[in-house]
Amino acid sequence: MVLYIDADACPVKEEAERVTTRHKLKMFVVSNGGLRPSRNPYVENIIVDAGADVADMWIADRCGKGDVVVTGDIPLAAKCIATGARVLRHNGEAFSEANIGQQLAMRDLMADLRAANPLGAGGSGKGFTKTDRSRFLEALEREIRAAARQI
Repeated sequence: MVLYIDADACPVKEEAERVTTRHKLKMFVVSNGGLRPSRNPYVENIIVDAGADVADMWIADRCGKGDVVVTGDIPLAAKCIATGARVLRHNGEAFSEANIGQQLAMRDLMADLRAANPLGAGGSGKGFTKTDRSRFLEALEREIRAAARQI
């Protein structure tokens, strides 16, 4: 069992590291660079080449049944689910076979709406809260236990 972190713009790297250390699990922190490497022996920082979706492809090519992936990227989540991995958003919401189709459709719809109204209010969405962080920690514990049962 391995934990993969899609690390670019991930607000819960430290929390994930604490959980994986407690469970003595390997954690890959995958990014295009710019992150401070961890000295934790359970954590390996992977720096991929710059480019669209390079980090995503690194994760998708390696994850599988019994692994947990943390990402906010819906297409990456779909690829990981297809391999049998368990996938979480940074706020603790789980992606699953039951909801990934709807998530992809909503993503595409929102992209179309933004493209149709380029002058519309973009907004950055709501901020990441302490409640989101707490929900993530609970969900990660739950997913690690469930992944262990898969193996």
